[in-house]
Amino acid sequence: MEDIFTIQIKPMTKNDIDGIIEIEQQAYGNHHWSKESFLSELSNELAKYCCAFDKDGNLAGYCGIWQILEEAHITNIAVSPKYRRKHIGEMLLQKIIDTCYANMVKYITLEVRASNVPAISLYEKYGFKSFGTRKGYYQDNNEDVLIMWTENIFYDKFRSVYEKRVNELNGNITVL
Repeated sequence: MEDIFTIQIKPMTKNDIDGIIEIEQQAYGNHHWSKESFLSELSNELAKYCCAFDKDGNLAGYCGIWQILEEAHITNIAVSPKYRRKHIGEMLLQKIIDTCYANMVKYITLEVRASNVPAISLYEKYGFKSFGTRKGYYQDNNEDVLIMWTENIFYDKFRSVYEKRVNELNGNITVL
């Protein structure tokens, strides 16, 4: 049995951005968001960003969405390499979905590299489906991006899948 991992998820602040840039560089190489982009997002009234911290206060990952009326677009979810495979990305996705429920958002969309199989698998576990690609979207290697959507998250089908995933994860991770 694996150890239970404890994280705390809090709203992103300016003080978190240097750590976020480190995670960005590790996750995306030279093609990552700039510090100025994240600073701008903190003042964007459509944007909501959170950070995950381990029990010692170390930044483990972050996520963000833009909410426009009844739709949310996941801008990013990234986890530091040393914290991967501990369900932190999944907890951040759950935080996004909970935020959407609280704000009466019905649909969630995102774009993901076609080669990012772990992320695609995670999104599919939560009922996201691919509804198309953008060919050659990424400038660093001309890779395609998948466009993924949920059905209405208030529908019983989505809600039951979501609640099942939350219950399954509760034994592996504690969120403060």
